[in-house]
Amino acid sequence: MDNKAMISVVIPVYNEETNIPALMKRLGPVMKGMNRKYEIIFVDDGSRDNSLAVLKSLTKEPEVLVVELTKNYGQHAAIFSGFSIVRGDIVITLDADLQNPPEEIPRLVKVMEEGGYEVVGTIRKDRKDSFFRTAPSRLVNIIARKITGIHMTDWGCMLRAYRRNVIELMSECREQATFIPALAVYFAKHVTEIEVAHEERHSGESHYSIRKLINLQFDLVSSFSDFPLKFIMYAGLGMAFLGVSFAVLLVIARLVYGAAWAAEGVFTLFAALFAFVGFQFFALGVMGEYIGRIYKEVRKRPGFVINKIHSSGNDGDSR
Repeated sequence: MDNKAMISVVIPVYNEETNIPALMKRLGPVMKGMNRKYEIIFVDDGSRDNSLAVLKSLTKEPEVLVVELTKNYGQHAAIFSGFSIVRGDIVITLDADLQNPPEEIPRLVKVMEEGGYEVVGTIRKDRKDSFFRTAPSRLVNIIARKITGIHMTDWGCMLRAYRRNVIELMSECREQATFIPALAVYFAKHVTEIEVAHEERHSGESHYSIRKLINLQFDLVSSFSDFPLKFIMYAGLGMAFLGVSFAVLLVIARLVYGAAWAAEGVFTLFAALFAFVGFQFFALGVMGEYIGRIYKEVRKRPGFVINKIHSSGNDGDSR
């Protein structure tokens, strides 16, 4: 048992009081059955329900730790807070809603150890999510593959395994907004992915709204690529060329067909003008997003603040 790598499981929690007992009922036997040292780190990401109290009741188990954040920082920041205290050689991330079965963890560990991989990603087989969740997820997958140059099928599944050295490298990054699966691939040399089961959410509703999914998508793009800025530059050059060409066409048409024809084309001119103005506002918005992220970075505020760490034998160590 002592010769086997220790496993750390990091689980972000936000308003999951009804799911936590069911999760622990399944996760506990899985970890004990692996016959090795392990720890389970729950991160309460500023829950507004009774999740923290439920989590604290689990700390009677010596392997369970509860990280209490001061407020809601978001899923990826919560995971990073768990990364900051992990002790395991292999770190597993897992959602609390039971859509990714904890029974898959031994298989991830086996694949990682037998193949010498630093990151093991997962592909959700027969997804049980709605179209409004799967469609944005497919878009994220396509963009992530283009940006990272790594072909991974499913970037959105949180059930993943990481080696300790990758976790340490990611923790050294002080970026305010990032995308953990892509950042891990950036630091890892040997990466693979396997299919895992996918289930209906145990209870409650997903906390990922369309707005959060869009923000996550932009975090991915802005953290790993300047493609939007380059796209705007080239698109601006193209529109400028079209604008000049259109203006030349209008002048020629007026000379050929006379002033009456030019008057009749005034609405076309206005339509083109509105299109150009709209694109300019869009370009300013994209650049504003980048500038806003630069502003957050230069302030150097922490991405998360741990209030207390609850474990067996104490009521919470202040941090």
